[in-house]
Amino acid sequence: MNQLKDRYVLTQSQKMMVFILSMSLYGLSNMITELIPAIHLGPVEFSVEYFAFIPLTLCMLFHPLYAAIGAALGEVIFGEIMLGQFGGFGELEKFITFSLAMFIAGSLVNNPKNKRQVGIAAITGVIIHQALSSIVDIGKVWIGVEELETVPGLAESVVIVEGFAFLNDVLFSGILFALLPTLYLVPRLYGKIEPLLGMKPRNNKMKYSMGSIVTPKLILVGIALACFAFFFEYLSEAGFNVEWEADFLETYGDWFIWVSIAAAAFIAGITLGIMQIMKKKNNAGNEERIQL
Repeated sequence: MNQLKDRYVLTQSQKMMVFILSMSLYGLSNMITELIPAIHLGPVEFSVEYFAFIPLTLCMLFHPLYAAIGAALGEVIFGEIMLGQFGGFGELEKFITFSLAMFIAGSLVNNPKNKRQVGIAAITGVIIHQALSSIVDIGKVWIGVEELETVPGLAESVVIVEGFAFLNDVLFSGILFALLPTLYLVPRLYGKIEPLLGMKPRNNKMKYSMGSIVTPKLILVGIALACFAFFFEYLSEAGFNVEWEADFLETYGDWFIWVSIAAAAFIAGITLGIMQIMKKKNNAGNEERIQL
């Protein structure tokens, strides 16, 4: 247990920096995906759902909890609120499922230089997120709070539709924009990016068994959060929802998305600048102690 605690030792200010950096970078990437058009091959649509490699990389290199929650919040702030499209309880479902999946993926990695471990964790995170989202969508149709437009009156067909969407997202976005970039970035950035941000790299020499990571507590918390996600989505579809909509894109035009992109980039830049200042102060303090 003590080893697991040592695995994620960061100061409160460093945790906050990881949180804000993850929030701004993933929010920025989320806006960029909005600008990428979907490709249609007959009835099949190939689209970039998200650049999941950004939160996956941050979760594996830094503190998985703060990086995961930061990324999920970044999507809500920059991808929804700043565009005037906040969906209320429906956004909580996305927040919970995405942050839970990214946290589990980051927790599965104890050696960021191990490509096999990084690859398994990355694709596992995507699978967990897409599976939870599909289960919630299937549950809404079966319970009757949402009608399946593809085959009206045939609720069972939602399994086929969601199953195809699940495979499409995992095999297309999951491999191209999650697995491959994460496999490339994590081993190369480990030990190099942390000192630049004034942090120590995670200890990759400690060995953890799968049982020490995937504990009964984690499983129970995961199931509980998944149930909460479905509950909030149910409330949203059933009409018990508090939405806020200004729709700035319709009011000001598609160029307004660049306002959200600029805001996310500005916050990311400020965060990196503060981390550099903190690093210089720490280095100066260490030099003074050495001289004394």
